[in-house]
Amino acid sequence: MPDIKVAIFEDNKPRRELLQMLLETSDGFECTGAWEHCGQVIKNIVTNMPDVILMDIDMPGVNGIEGMRLVKKQFPGIKVLMQTIFEDESKIFDAVLAGADGYILKKTPPLKLLDAIREVLDGGAPMTPTVARQVLQLFNNKHYKNTTDNFDLTEREHEILKLLVKGLSYKMIAAECNISYATVNSHITHIYEKLHVSNAAEAVAKALGQHII
Repeated sequence: MPDIKVAIFEDNKPRRELLQMLLETSDGFECTGAWEHCGQVIKNIVTNMPDVILMDIDMPGVNGIEGMRLVKKQFPGIKVLMQTIFEDESKIFDAVLAGADGYILKKTPPLKLLDAIREVLDGGAPMTPTVARQVLQLFNNKHYKNTTDNFDLTEREHEILKLLVKGLSYKMIAAECNISYATVNSHITHIYEKLHVSNAAEAVAKALGQHII
């Protein structure tokens, strides 16, 4: 199995170097580059296309959310895992709406960060539990129009969507529901189709925004 290629955008030099070292010394990972801002994000990644980008939200000039929009517009297949601090409430909300594939706290332990990279590449939406709760609170405070439409989700699909919103990985959902990983993947594919979304981040945003759960 080829190594997972990861690019880093982080303006804090010590943290950027630690992330680069983590990737370069971990089996199954390759760091394709590390930059302090998104001023030339497309130029930075185009020569050695990453599978996943670790994207800091707060950076000078072009911030992480704008950088992510640029990447997604030109290379929608690249997964973007946003890194944030707990206090960035509105920025977490903006990242969700902009289509972030996952959002985790910067204090996430190294092994859990590597797990999150694997998870987002596998189609999941890794989300630190504290961030998940924050996102839920943010959506509740935005006065979104409520809806009685459940999009014809089955009871099991509704259960899985709820666990996805809580930030559980596919493996954790499989264990919680006592079903196989493949079955979880199948259910989530059906959920995407019914919600008319293309990835886990959009599914989470829609579930919260329209009060499906």
